[in-house]
Amino acid sequence: MKTFSVLKAGVALVALTLLAACEEDGRLASRNARHYTPVPAEMVALMSEKGTSKHAPILLRAYKQESELEIWKQNAAGEYIHLKTYPMCRWSGQLGPKKKEGDRQVPEGFYSITPASLNPNSSFYLSFNVGYPNSYDRAHGRTGAHIMVHGACSSMGCFSMTDQQIAEIYAITREAFAGGQAAIQLQSLPFRYSAQNLAKYRADPNMPFWKMLKEGADSFEVTKREPQVAVCQRKYVFNRGTSSDASGPCAPEDSSSPVVQAVAAKAASDDKKVAELVAGGVGAVRRVYKDGDQHHSFKSTQHAIASEDGRSLTPVRGGVSRVAEVSRPDALEHGAVEIPVDANGKEKKAPAAVASTAVPAAGKGATGTATAVAGAAAAATPKADAFAPTATSSTPASIFRGWMGGKTEEPAAVTAVEPEKPQPVRIPLPPKAPQRQAGSPAAPTAAAAPVAADKLVDATAAQPRRKGMLDTFVAMVPGWR
Repeated sequence: MKTFSVLKAGVALVALTLLAACEEDGRLASRNARHYTPVPAEMVALMSEKGTSKHAPILLRAYKQESELEIWKQNAAGEYIHLKTYPMCRWSGQLGPKKKEGDRQVPEGFYSITPASLNPNSSFYLSFNVGYPNSYDRAHGRTGAHIMVHGACSSMGCFSMTDQQIAEIYAITREAFAGGQAAIQLQSLPFRYSAQNLAKYRADPNMPFWKMLKEGADSFEVTKREPQVAVCQRKYVFNRGTSSDASGPCAPEDSSSPVVQAVAAKAASDDKKVAELVAGGVGAVRRVYKDGDQHHSFKSTQHAIASEDGRSLTPVRGGVSRVAEVSRPDALEHGAVEIPVDANGKEKKAPAAVASTAVPAAGKGATGTATAVAGAAAAATPKADAFAPTATSSTPASIFRGWMGGKTEEPAAVTAVEPEKPQPVRIPLPPKAPQRQAGSPAAPTAAAAPVAADKLVDATAAQPRRKGMLDTFVAMVPGWR
């Protein structure tokens, strides 16, 4: 028994030794040849052209709405320059942060990728962990793990690329770590912070969170340097110092800092542009997906919009994915829908068609007719597009309720009048002339006083029926009936 214990301890010691041998300069070594895929020669040449090298630090930026992933490289001056933008093959969920395990949400925020994050043995070709949940997520009690940037074009909360893309991205990341970079910052953003996007989504419940992320994104934009990120009182703070400083991350913002001033100036300029767009009529919307999206370059163009004269077609980017192995292709068929919302973020309801009857004012001498506004409502409804998918409801929200298994809204009923059926008309009879006594002056010829409603008669009953040509013919031909 003692011999067995000694042997067991020896095996454990050998295993620990082998495990330690897997660590090489802080990087995970692997027998998987994909881990050692070199950076393509064309990429190395591009780096040299932009004044950087494969061992220089990098920074990643992801945009969910645009389905794009950017790599930025540090140059000799210490500033980051844009290296390449990769179209994202798949992401899942909706715009907004990840909150719990299984919600299919791709996280939004500032994350840190370390050498230990690399996973050369991924079942999705290659991958690396983005570091969710971070300290901000944990402060808000958010759950979930293993959020990766990987290949295979399949997402359940991850940033999914093609296998060829992830091989290149993984190699660039690996070489940055080899050059001594301790951690790579990933800025995961809901969309590009254009004035148009900020105006459109101004009533979205996530906008306060998105504006908080914008401060860090703006810091990078104006300085081209990696912003210092920390969490104070469950909020992101930027360039305030770290926990190793005496003041810590909750130190007051230094308003005299050139970076702080530049970020504030950019924010003020953006706010002005947003106000101008809102004043110009840009409506607030909420963008809804069935389950995430992918870059339009991976999609087949399936739909087109006909011009008003019907002589031309305008292709619409969308339709099913042309990537055979993409996850949940059914969720990509219709793309995103932007639902108009009010200032409180609540969906605006389409006005229902209402039938009404126009009644002439008394004493005007006009003939009243029963009318309906259904024709106007029908004229306001766009014609069905032969190239667009058929919807079962009148609002985008009801389309998604149908997708998600809920009940769809039936279109409002419209009361119409059959135009071919003659309708009785109520016409007031003329007033009787008052009898004059001998010697009395003649009554004035002014307009008659209004007639009470109980004096109205059916005009069709008051008029005698005239014989037409058919009646005359019937009378002349015996046995016709």
